[in-house]
Amino acid sequence: MRVAYLCNRYPAISNTFILREVQALRRRGAEVHTFTVRRPGREHLLSQTDREEDARTFGILPLAPVRMLRAHLSALARRPHRYGATLALAWRLRRPGARGTLWQLFYFAESVLVWDECRRRGIRHLHAHFTHVASDDALLAAHLGGWTWSFTTHGGLEFFDLSRTRLAEKARRADAVVCVSDFGRSQVLAHVEEEHWEKVHVVRCGIEPAAFSRNGHGSPTPDEAPRSLDVLCVARLVRLKGHAVLLRALAALRAEGVPVHATLLGDGPSRTHLERLAARLGVTEAVTFAGAVGQDEIAAWYARADVFCLPSFAEGLPVVLMEAMAMGVPVLATRITGVPELVEHEHSGLLVTPGRPDELAAALARLAADPALRERLGRAGREAVLAHHDVDRAADLLHGILERTMAAA
Repeated sequence: MRVAYLCNRYPAISNTFILREVQALRRRGAEVHTFTVRRPGREHLLSQTDREEDARTFGILPLAPVRMLRAHLSALARRPHRYGATLALAWRLRRPGARGTLWQLFYFAESVLVWDECRRRGIRHLHAHFTHVASDDALLAAHLGGWTWSFTTHGGLEFFDLSRTRLAEKARRADAVVCVSDFGRSQVLAHVEEEHWEKVHVVRCGIEPAAFSRNGHGSPTPDEAPRSLDVLCVARLVRLKGHAVLLRALAALRAEGVPVHATLLGDGPSRTHLERLAARLGVTEAVTFAGAVGQDEIAAWYARADVFCLPSFAEGLPVVLMEAMAMGVPVLATRITGVPELVEHEHSGLLVTPGRPDELAAALARLAADPALRERLGRAGREAVLAHHDVDRAADLLHGILERTMAAA
């Protein structure tokens, strides 16, 4: 099986699950060629694996004018009718306004370059991750080539503005749609006709269990409460991740005399605001902004944590929760989208209402006071991830979907 994988930015810190998926498919003998719309910056290439994958990935931007011109001339010469039809399709799919038209022309220009590179490599199926730029390029490139294409939708922001992502139109035109949760699949089904339902599948993200175990990292000590509860949050520093709710919960806990410290692992545009908020709440000494780290370092951070907390407002199926659970760290998250499919409340973790620092504080206080609860939740969380979120089993399912899709063409 030979397939092109298109992503907006690859490899990237926030999308390590895509790299794992690609590697798992390759272990199954699939020939996966990776394409990125934008090259990742140095801040994304934190491990040797990231740097090696970046070196073998085809980058679309920044555009090379001569190469772009050659690709378009080749398409005009080889497939003149398809070229015109694809341009017409791009025009029909544009969003209202001058900006929408301009962006759609960009997508068309990029898609011809993708088509040309796939043609050179003998690729006849494209798979995109997320429902924005990469899927626009994949849709148009596949139309130009007369090939099959598919995409994975992850949820979160993708379901916020359907007019922008054009999720329904892409689902209708794709040969297969992959969702990471049943919740995500339900959102796709809600916006397309029943005749398209059969091609919408669920393939849950997964991790490599061997990479996330406490072997070599020590073990938690459930027999006594920690002097200070160490809370870890791994997420980009953006509003949707709910860090501000966690800071307010920390302030409430410290006001009640509960010793707690939080480490925020990740970076992003909200960092300055969050640092100022921590100072205003009087919890600066209780928070460490540790920045982003590579996948070869992250297991050690999980191993040092007493609790993992993800107070998000929007998510798909968070891989960081899987990683923490695989490490046996008790998790605390919000009851949103696909999260309850991963975390069973009171069994493999605790769930609270999003945007409620009081509920978050109460749950953290409970975990701080009950070492046995932390140990029980951590053990059950690891068992759940090992049973349902192994990346190799997920890759088996995805490999089958892609093979059947290509064979049916």
